[in-house]
Amino acid sequence: MVARTSVWRGCGGQLGHEAVSSAEAVLLAMGCRRTVPGAEHGPGAAAGAKGRKGPCLPWGAAGSEEQQGSPGVSSPHRGRAGLRGAAEEPLPVAAGLCKGKQELPEREHIMLRSWRMKLKLLLATVTLAILLSWLYLFVGSLEYGRFFLLPPCLGEQPSRDVEREALASRVRRVEEENQQLRLQLGQAQAEGSDGSPQWGASAEDRDPPGGERSNHTACPKQRIVHKCELLHVAIVCAGHNASRDVVTLVKSILFHRKNPLHFHFITDSVAHQILQTLFQSWMVPSVHVSFYNADDLKAEVSWIPNKHYSGIYGLMKLTLTKALPSNLSKVIVLDTDITFATDIAELWAVFRKFSEKQVIGLVENQSDWYLGNLWKNHKPWPALGRGFNTGVILLLLDRLRRLGWEQMWRLTAERELMSMLSTSLADQDIFNAVIKQDPSLVYRLPCFWNVQLSDHTRSEQCYTELSDLKVIHWNSPKKLRVKNKHVEFFRNLYLTFLEYDGNLLRRELFGCASLPSPPRDQLQQALEDLDEDDPCYDFRQQHLTQHRIHLFFLQYEFLALPNPTDVTLVAQLSMDRLQMLEAICKHWAGPISLALYMSDAEAQQFLRYAQASEVLSARRNVAYHIVYKEGQFYPINLLRNVALANTQTPYVFLTDIDFLPMYGLYDYLRNSIQQLELPQRKAALIVPAFETLHYRLTFPKSKAELLSMLDMGSLYTFRYHVWPKGHAPTDYAKWRTATVPYRVAWQPDFEPYVVVRRDCPRYDQRFVGFGWNKVSHIMELDAQEYELLVLPNAFMIHMPHAPSFDISKFRLSAGYRGCLQTLREEFHQDLSRRYGAAALKYLTAERSL
Repeated sequence: MVARTSVWRGCGGQLGHEAVSSAEAVLLAMGCRRTVPGAEHGPGAAAGAKGRKGPCLPWGAAGSEEQQGSPGVSSPHRGRAGLRGAAEEPLPVAAGLCKGKQELPEREHIMLRSWRMKLKLLLATVTLAILLSWLYLFVGSLEYGRFFLLPPCLGEQPSRDVEREALASRVRRVEEENQQLRLQLGQAQAEGSDGSPQWGASAEDRDPPGGERSNHTACPKQRIVHKCELLHVAIVCAGHNASRDVVTLVKSILFHRKNPLHFHFITDSVAHQILQTLFQSWMVPSVHVSFYNADDLKAEVSWIPNKHYSGIYGLMKLTLTKALPSNLSKVIVLDTDITFATDIAELWAVFRKFSEKQVIGLVENQSDWYLGNLWKNHKPWPALGRGFNTGVILLLLDRLRRLGWEQMWRLTAERELMSMLSTSLADQDIFNAVIKQDPSLVYRLPCFWNVQLSDHTRSEQCYTELSDLKVIHWNSPKKLRVKNKHVEFFRNLYLTFLEYDGNLLRRELFGCASLPSPPRDQLQQALEDLDEDDPCYDFRQQHLTQHRIHLFFLQYEFLALPNPTDVTLVAQLSMDRLQMLEAICKHWAGPISLALYMSDAEAQQFLRYAQASEVLSARRNVAYHIVYKEGQFYPINLLRNVALANTQTPYVFLTDIDFLPMYGLYDYLRNSIQQLELPQRKAALIVPAFETLHYRLTFPKSKAELLSMLDMGSLYTFRYHVWPKGHAPTDYAKWRTATVPYRVAWQPDFEPYVVVRRDCPRYDQRFVGFGWNKVSHIMELDAQEYELLVLPNAFMIHMPHAPSFDISKFRLSAGYRGCLQTLREEFHQDLSRRYGAAALKYLTAERSL
């Protein structure tokens, strides 16, 4: 009988050859089959089997001939079909044993009983060893009074929360050490002939020398920055474009942050208005914002000639010791073209590594600019080695003030300007000149804290893997078009935050008490007071929804003229009406204020559309205000109020985006305001509205042409076939022959488009979606005793479009219409409270319908 041998494998290792032979018999006797990594035949097969290791096969699976290969050779090719085929055939030994114990010889019965006892003894021994080990660890933990099975360094914490945090810290520590090893490996490969590392972590971030390494403990470091410690960030921001850029920076910080933040913005008046409105409407918990007027600091740096495109604002960081509060001891200073890929608390923790003399933390400049070899006769400002980049700065403000920082940089700048005449890189030149004079002031940050993506930089040597990145700096005028091997990755990371829904960043920091915020607290209380069983709950919730608002999203340079009759066109739109913008700009030469209801991603699509449009990009007197989407209804009156509140002219023309004003309407309205002496009277000028059902229309150039088209049936009075009450009081029959403005009386459901003073009543924001949004406004104008005057030679035409989603809901949902009626009744009640008996006529007229 030829002996058959095999190797039985388990997750814990491999049983010996002889032991398996007997154990195999036990298993076969129980009706099992053998797992064979490779069958052996003939003499010498056993020797070959000892040296082979095959894959773990299921019980009863055996290798086919194809898998077994030649004796003593393990084939690397093992197919599923072979495994199935082999598994279906019982082994010869098993065929004999599976007939039952009674057929086994007495000797084999004795062997089976012996090996069963041995297996049971083995299992008992292993189980006892595990129990003893567990008991030893448990008793040890009780002896030291520590949390069960945690190492001593974690067990000493006073609470379970701290213990969990320490354990998480240990895991993070291991990950950081792995990254550091990869970084050091890359550094070793990049070392020059002198053996000194060129890039990567500073000396404090590397492992200590061999003699000191024995002091390293396996215990994780406790959290360096307390989870509720307030982190301070300073940013200089001026103008519309920089205000847009800083939002992306803030999003990347908020996405990763775990600490409360205080942003300090040094701004001009434009950025102040934009960012103040944005943060007030954003309402991010545990985020505080302070603003400092850059105009108050200009005198400090205006004497320095600067060639950099950032202008005078590129020098403002020199003044931070004076600009920021005197009780602020340290701050992280960032450029607006920065993107964070990690928690900013990690950067804040670097402050603890500063020596007693170090006051400024900077990353080495990654271009050859300060080496002076970029072109012939290139003469940069003095710098230490390659110099430092000031896109990311850590400032110890208290130490800088004690050192007399203001006098220090001033004297250095005055001395260097005698030969350099001007700065090329704004504040960066002066920072480097000061550091050149006293190198002990600077702490060298690892370069992954400021990966500089300008052309011809050595930024690729800052990281061995893309996951090592901390901060990306788009410090080239080309921005996203910069040349870099991994620019696609960087661009995608930037675009992720650019289009990221900022509403998702309104998350609480659990475990940290937020400072009181009356607006946020009042809003939260109002939402909690809503009755969720109210059929109109969704309408009321939408009314209370706080939308983020980004004013002046694009460049806006219109300066209000002293003309007391100037007028701004006011409208609102969403992404599906974007095609109307160019046509309106061609029809209206005056200033325009638009509120756009969009998501973060749609806002970027609009930006690209506007920049690519010759018509829109040529206009600087069109203000675009983004109201970010949130909720299920279109907040039409909120949008109107945003556009209305941010006009700069004495008068406003309140219209909708679907209307094209007649050519020359801007001049006609200004003349009418003057002729009617509107500054001395309270009046609303009505612009008669018409409509066409044709997408292509030869727009009438005069009232005579319009009347002709009206008679031919190519034009109609607005909504005459679906909602005649809305504009019938305009009295179109009288308008046909009128040559002077005429007065009309208010009637129920009247909703004309009017020209009024900028300080007119605001739209009632309880009306969302479709229905009663303009009617309520005209009603309040009448309640305030505005005269309603129809202009005889003005007109506007509504262009056709697909029905909106809200009007479809109004037509199809009885619940929608019922809630609208409820809101109307509540509006009447509020109107009566504000205007007393004068408002009773509206309630009477409503009931008579």
